[in-house]
Amino acid sequence: MRRCLVLVVMLLAVCGLPLAQAAESIVLTPVRISAHAWMFQGEAGMASQANKGFMSNAGFIVTGDGVVVFDALATPVLGQAMVDAIRKVTSEPIRRVIVSHYHADHFYGLQALKAQGAQVWAHVNGKASLASDDTRSRFEQRVADLAPWINRDTRLLPADRWLALAPGGEERFAMGKLHFRVIDSSGAHSPEDIMLYVEEDRLLFAGDLFVTGRIPFVGTADSARWLAALDTMLATDPAIAVPGHGAASRTPATDIAFTRDYLRFLRQSMGDAVAAMTSFDEAYAATDWSRLRDYPAFEQANRINAYNTYLRMERESLAPRQP
Repeated sequence: MRRCLVLVVMLLAVCGLPLAQAAESIVLTPVRISAHAWMFQGEAGMASQANKGFMSNAGFIVTGDGVVVFDALATPVLGQAMVDAIRKVTSEPIRRVIVSHYHADHFYGLQALKAQGAQVWAHVNGKASLASDDTRSRFEQRVADLAPWINRDTRLLPADRWLALAPGGEERFAMGKLHFRVIDSSGAHSPEDIMLYVEEDRLLFAGDLFVTGRIPFVGTADSARWLAALDTMLATDPAIAVPGHGAASRTPATDIAFTRDYLRFLRQSMGDAVAAMTSFDEAYAATDWSRLRDYPAFEQANRINAYNTYLRMERESLAPRQP
């Protein structure tokens, strides 16, 4: 498969065609989720050639005086497909993009939205994430695995405004007839998590703080802070919550249970292993994962999630107890 893709790329280069033209077939259909908002729902699972990188969610809100976008999807081509889809809904200018966090599947489409004159907002901790070795290695992996959707013309853009939010704090703004709250949840799923709440619609864009229909990617996240962030999420009392992956929820209190229960299960099973001084390999083999195995992304993410949770529980066991 990869050899075929390389041949396609070489032929395009010889013919003088930009790589982006190889991806013109992507068309996104926005789904209306509230009076003023629409979402793009990616497929379940991890980024692949089969889904062309479209495996995360994004959304937009039409305010009457411009469009606010939440997240930019996983490739520049998808970002442009977002722009094209938004143009079919409204002629209002795309004024602002809120980036939930600097993981590849949520911000690689920024250059297409930025070309529309949009201002990009993100948490200030995203500066370090964007400049990190992890981000650079992830980009190289995406170039290798997702060509032509990701290539050397893909630009990883910083925010125009880095938000220095206090822990659990908010940045409020209004646009048109709507009022917004950018909510800090940093240090949970990533160092720079933020959520976006649309007051008039009681609509919450939660990023990867919860997912529906697939295994969350925990990685090196602080699962204790993540569990606290879920409480913050519910405290906004949303009527609708849009996850970073999966279908929008109209019963958020019920639907976050999978993410919460999964994090608690990892912490309990790996924490018990640490307390018993059981090695990770033994603990993983002894844990009953049967109820999770059929979920998308289990094979790709679950062992990594469990291993990093094991390491975190080790660190927590060694940390001084608070008086």
